[in-house]
Amino acid sequence: MGRVRWRRGRGITYALAFIVVLSLPAFYVAASAPKKAGAKIVLFSMSESDEGREDGSVYESEDSASENVPAEVEEEATPAWDEFSDGHDSQRSDEDLDPGSWSQVLEQPSIWDSRNPRFASGIRKMVEAVNEEDPRMLNEAIQVLQDEADNGNAHAQSTLGSLHWMACGVPHSDAKAYLYHEFAKEGGNAQSKMALAYRYYRNQEHEKAVKLYSELAATTMASFLSSREGPLLENVRLNYGLEESKDVLKRFRGEEDDDFQFLEYQARKGHPDFMFQLGAFFYYGLRGVRRDHSKALFWLLKAVEKGETRPFELIGEIYARGYGVERNYTKALEWFKAAAERKQYSALNGIGFLYIKGHGVDGKNHTKAKEYFQRAAEAGNIDGFYNLGILYLKGLGVEKDYARARELLVDAANRQHPKARYHLANMLHKGLAGMTKDLAHAAALYKLVAERGPWGRLMRQALDFYIKGHVGKALLLYSRTAELGYEVGQSNAAWLLEKYRGGICLGSSGVCTTEERHQRAHNLWRHASEQGNEHASLLLGDAYYYGRGAVKDLERAGEAYIRAKEKHSSQAMFNLGYMHERGLGLPLDLHLAKRYYDEALEEESAAFIPVTLALASLWLRQHYSGSFLVKAIDSLPDAQTNLEDWFNNLTVDELDALLVTLLMSLLFVVYVRQRHRREFQAAAAAAPLPVVPQ
Repeated sequence: MGRVRWRRGRGITYALAFIVVLSLPAFYVAASAPKKAGAKIVLFSMSESDEGREDGSVYESEDSASENVPAEVEEEATPAWDEFSDGHDSQRSDEDLDPGSWSQVLEQPSIWDSRNPRFASGIRKMVEAVNEEDPRMLNEAIQVLQDEADNGNAHAQSTLGSLHWMACGVPHSDAKAYLYHEFAKEGGNAQSKMALAYRYYRNQEHEKAVKLYSELAATTMASFLSSREGPLLENVRLNYGLEESKDVLKRFRGEEDDDFQFLEYQARKGHPDFMFQLGAFFYYGLRGVRRDHSKALFWLLKAVEKGETRPFELIGEIYARGYGVERNYTKALEWFKAAAERKQYSALNGIGFLYIKGHGVDGKNHTKAKEYFQRAAEAGNIDGFYNLGILYLKGLGVEKDYARARELLVDAANRQHPKARYHLANMLHKGLAGMTKDLAHAAALYKLVAERGPWGRLMRQALDFYIKGHVGKALLLYSRTAELGYEVGQSNAAWLLEKYRGGICLGSSGVCTTEERHQRAHNLWRHASEQGNEHASLLLGDAYYYGRGAVKDLERAGEAYIRAKEKHSSQAMFNLGYMHERGLGLPLDLHLAKRYYDEALEEESAAFIPVTLALASLWLRQHYSGSFLVKAIDSLPDAQTNLEDWFNNLTVDELDALLVTLLMSLLFVVYVRQRHRREFQAAAAAAPLPVVPQ
């Protein structure tokens, strides 16, 4: 069966040449097969696995309005992590929060060169072996890691668990993967906790999932470097459907990016606006630029010297947190106040936080803190909603008001505030603050928070590898994040397997066979589809439709396309129309087929030509059922094998010209046939009636 892609004009049905040869009006470009998937480009995906509403917003249970909370429950309302307490001023390193991460081993110099050089050498050799597609080197690396695992190294055990899950260098075994991760979890490996939590989450074992995700979410909260988190985790999709997201990837080349170099050049020439932007890049670590608070402070102060006022709040943060400078709360307060006077309303949260802690001011003053948080919230600042919600939850400077606390926290959570999500998850987890206990929803919220943890650095490192051309390394790291439950990691790893068919994949006993590669990609698309990726659903449908990586199953293909259609995928609508038109895995229903074709065109105007041709084929099927023309249409998919290479080599302009030409040919042939039919009917009506012998 052929395929059609209307996005970017790339690809049409492989049956067109057959039609050109026969000059049949039955040409049907769009319906020769379900289309391959396209995708919207996603730069920063903050809610990849949101549940509840489609937009990731939080439902508030009707039962949660109760204000009659027993006194003994109120004492439990303080969650495991509490930034308003006195115990969270010190920052812990990612090495402490995420011990044994591959990211730490691959850094130069690595702390693991002195801690455990054998473990470090095993990880590096494993990564290089996959990148070089060298099974022998991989076996050597696995042997080193196996020895370490046998000696109780939790991080080596975690690595072996992932290799068994991937079927990379060892046979695929969910049981062994689970066992290794269990040992590693007990040994303190956080990424094995993530892998197990995701496993429980998929299996709807909510109690087990919540237990692990709550611990991981608390670790994540402790890892945040600022009260105003920047995009610590930039979930960058490598692909636009099956096409590479080149424009997106260009923006994440860090300091090597042309735009960044232009920004730095203009800053050095003394432009205050560019100085501020450069400082913000270094402060937050945007677009692949490494965080560097010393450089951030340098450029922010330079911008202030030139009269720029926007850096005031960030400078206050730097002094309040002690980033690259000695912590100075008095200076922080001065900068925050100067920023607030210039209507930088988020700085009000910084002032309020200093009053909560009693730093740089005349002692703790919760009432004063409430005033500043209130002003920030009234200005629409998301951190203001969150901070004010915590005050009402804990009764600091105000009377405890669980209804008001829930309202503020839900508002902040629906705007993707991770700390608000954490507190709501805790309330749903334990049934606190008047909320009905809901482990399923609690697990979903905890998962969103946990995915912002320090283990997310693997995503950033995988992207760096891909941009530098180390595709095998990128695949390995994305596969690791896929097992941890990152949907973007799952779809990126699957796409790499689909795109780079000739290499980068090591299977259970050498270079991946075609079947192994399809099977691995299929499993990854399935995971991503379950987490709401419409394009994964499309590709999963293709896998079932063609029997690639899975047993051919048209009914399951239809189910996958329906999931993608629910996400407003025009291509899924088209595929469903095709299947209904021919009764493939779905009931034969020409009226429903037309409805799906029409919906595909409404959703995606670029589908005009293939949908028009599909409707033309549908018309022929309705009016000439059982004719030679319809039989010819149904036989077109068999021409795919011989014509596929020819069509794949056509340029975009050639494809567009061919489509238009064939459409006009179709309309012309139909017109001529209709005209001949009318002439024949007219001639028959004018002819004298024959004499019937008596």
